[in-house]
Amino acid sequence: MSDNVLANLEDYRAIYQRACERKGGPNAVESLLSEPLSNDAIAHLGDDRFLAEFSKKVFQSGFVWRVVRNKWPEFERLFFEFTIDKVLLMPDEMLEKRAQDPAIIRNYKKVQTIRDNAIMIDAVRREHGSFAQFVANWPANDIIGLWAYLKKHGARLGGNTGPYALRALGKDTFLLTRDLTSYFTRRGIISGGVNSKRSLNAIQASFNQLQEQSGRSMQALSMLIAFSVGDNLAS
Repeated sequence: MSDNVLANLEDYRAIYQRACERKGGPNAVESLLSEPLSNDAIAHLGDDRFLAEFSKKVFQSGFVWRVVRNKWPEFERLFFEFTIDKVLLMPDEMLEKRAQDPAIIRNYKKVQTIRDNAIMIDAVRREHGSFAQFVANWPANDIIGLWAYLKKHGARLGGNTGPYALRALGKDTFLLTRDLTSYFTRRGIISGGVNSKRSLNAIQASFNQLQEQSGRSMQALSMLIAFSVGDNLAS
């Protein structure tokens, strides 16, 4: 990563100070921040929870999140609480029937991703013991590498879908929200598409540098940058 690019990045203290000015002071900012789970806690999650969250985010993509949340207990029931071994045994005919059930969101292509992502999780757990352990061991200073893995090997987990699922599960990750994309573009750290390899590497390097300065999680840093820009001033 070019030093000239990272030279455009603000010092952590400047970002934090502006967030405090915009959100009502340090106490207010700290009360708004949330932290990821520890790697040990992530490693002890059931692989069914990873399949459930991946599936939830796939269905929420391009749809009203509230509707998906309200229907989620029925998803859990119809897909065996996302137990990997049971989902793997679901034949096409059963998936088609589930996709026609009005208790859930009737979208066959998205329903298919449930089994497809169960296949990915199963392949990983055979090599690493569990998918949860695999995710827990992935370093936050290369979180874009985990995003890329999910995009390549999973079903419909590219874009923001995989990262939002990881955040919901407690994995330390930043998110490419509109505010963050705008921030890195205005600072001249990225240009063009935010999901290009060049842009993602620049953003990861920026977060790594901010983490070295602050000792904070990627999640907290992501939130602080969002607090420091955009239309979210404290009333």
